[in-house]
Amino acid sequence: MARQLAYLLTAIQFFTRIPTGQWFNYQPVYLQKSARYFPWVGLIVGLTAAATFYYLQLVVTSSLAIVCSMLVTIILTGAFHEDGWADVCDAFGGGWTKEKILTIMKDSRLGTYGTIGLIAMLGIKFLLLQELVVYLTVNEVALLMLGAHAYSRLMAVMMMQLLPYVADIDASKSKPLANQRLQWYEVLIACIGGVGVWYFFEPIWWLALTLSVLLLLYLAWYFKKWIGGYTGDCLGATQQVTEVCCYAGFIIIWKFILFGILPL
Repeated sequence: MARQLAYLLTAIQFFTRIPTGQWFNYQPVYLQKSARYFPWVGLIVGLTAAATFYYLQLVVTSSLAIVCSMLVTIILTGAFHEDGWADVCDAFGGGWTKEKILTIMKDSRLGTYGTIGLIAMLGIKFLLLQELVVYLTVNEVALLMLGAHAYSRLMAVMMMQLLPYVADIDASKSKPLANQRLQWYEVLIACIGGVGVWYFFEPIWWLALTLSVLLLLYLAWYFKKWIGGYTGDCLGATQQVTEVCCYAGFIIIWKFILFGILPL
């Protein structure tokens, strides 16, 4: 149990700015083992977003509450995944060979494609959540935020299972994370954290998750085609895209229910 706690704290330390103090003695191998808890970190981030939205909408407009919930998650994670998404936009937008794409991806500077992609991603996320407030109750929107953050990080874990790591492993700070794929029981732990929240939704809403799965498969194919695998930035981009897909999937399902195509 102490070892599992160390893995969880490693994941929290790696993906958030939450101080973990001296609660455990970090070892490089913990980073690879911590991958099983990535969706559990999503639960922490999602709970923060949900709580921020829920309590702020009591005193301000729902739109402002949504913006604040998004800002809180960005601060909590240090824009870790948003940075990955921006780097992917720059790299695949400006590079036409594997070597050029990987070179651009390593550049810490934000380019035109990254700027546009980041603005578009945040704007789309806000608009989707704003529309969901119209269709769902406040409790349901808060629960969806929690579920989407956890599930999207599970999709990043699945990307690690589908593709090999292609960056320079010896020079990468994620070297232990990229060394090997997860065992079946580690994937099971990740799945419990990633989909557990969805138990509280009616089964009809589970269909909303299929959009994220389809996008995951497309991204895996796209990354494989252009660079032969994934990088850390690709995982960040996967998290961002599939989180948005969770929100979009809910709206699509609601439209089908509204027009009588699906029963509620």
